[in-house]
Amino acid sequence: MLGPLDPNAKGNIAEQAIVFAAMKRGVPVLTPVGEHGRTDLALDVGGRLWRVQCKWGHLNGNGDVVVVRLRACRHTPQGYVHGTYDEQDADLIGVYCSELDRCFLIPISRAAGMTCIHLRLVPARNGQRACTNLATEFDFNGAIAQLGERRHGMAEVVGSSPTSSTSQTPRPA
Repeated sequence: MLGPLDPNAKGNIAEQAIVFAAMKRGVPVLTPVGEHGRTDLALDVGGRLWRVQCKWGHLNGNGDVVVVRLRACRHTPQGYVHGTYDEQDADLIGVYCSELDRCFLIPISRAAGMTCIHLRLVPARNGQRACTNLATEFDFNGAIAQLGERRHGMAEVVGSSPTSSTSQTPRPA
């Protein structure tokens, strides 16, 4: 278990955990030369570069939800500027939850303009299914497999997990 960490340390750990998860699956990772951009890294999946903004997630008090704060904060000569992320900033939100030692990938379309998102580890006790985000839908392994099979920006099939479980047989010439 980690001791108290400042926000920069949490962000750095989350970023490295996502890089490690990608590298374990053979996904090439590109990182920017400078710091403080809107994108922390890029994943080379399915013949496309996917821009990723990395975030730290933590468990709620019951331990059944991963809470991900999505606010962006930067310092300008006029003071701190707070904002959110959208399609111009990133394609994916990468999340690392240290309590679970688990990574998630959330399409920006599910998180654009939001300041926080909850990933449920178990279904809601009241049975609600609408407007809930089940963590399994955003599991890193499954998300990488689906990204590798996307065409024209649309998911066409559900992928295999892990990504290496599909054969790579060459086509006849």
